Amino acid sequence: MPYDDSGWRNFGTYGANLSTENVRGGKALGRALEDALSRQIIEGGIKSPVTSPRGRKARLKYLHSDAGVEAMREAGITVKSRALNNWFAGKQNPSPANLELVDTAYWNLRAERIRGNLGAFKQHLNRQGKGTAVEIHPVNQDLVEEHARRPNLMGEQAIRSLPAVRYVWDEAVDAMDAGDEGKLEEIWDDIITELDSDWGAYTYVSYVGLGA
Repeated sequence: MPYDDSGWRNFGTYGANLSTENVRGGKALGRALEDALSRQIIEGGIKSPVTSPRGRKARLKYLHSDAGVEAMREAGITVKSRALNNWFAGKQNPSPANLELVDTAYWNLRAERIRGNLGAFKQHLNRQGKGTAVEIHPVNQDLVEEHARRPNLMGEQAIRSLPAVRYVWDEAVDAMDAGDEGKLEEIWDDIITELDSDWGAYTYVSYVGLGA
């Protein structure tokens, strides 16, 4: 798997492309951003289970709006409006089956709202200028022909960490949201230039993780 400073040449000639986890760095960055966004949605959400009084009340309070009712209908809740109003007022509890749908509606609406306004996610990654840590795993060489395997990309020492990547996150989030893989590739090239002279070996990677 020879490479030069511009990245891999003839990637896959010796089998690196046979491992499905090996992808262009921009694609891996997009996946890492999606994972980080999913964590923000989940970790910032209601912790109490929907089956508990606290969890039920919190979700119904969040859903008590036109958008919330629409989310409940889209989740499959078919009870009449009077029943919904009784749920919101605490006069009646949803059945176990409807409780599951309330939970689904809550998470769907939360995800829709966060994805519809990604400013908070950008702030989360920028951390007031401190940036976000990036962990980079090299390509998986298990399926590469043995003579072509690169020792410098094997073992724990080949996992690279950048403790504070800054100034790229607004553009990266916009590119992720737009599905612009070309822009993500440009941003990835900017990120890996912070590595040493071996940066070209990380044009393709097996995994990218964000400390956010």
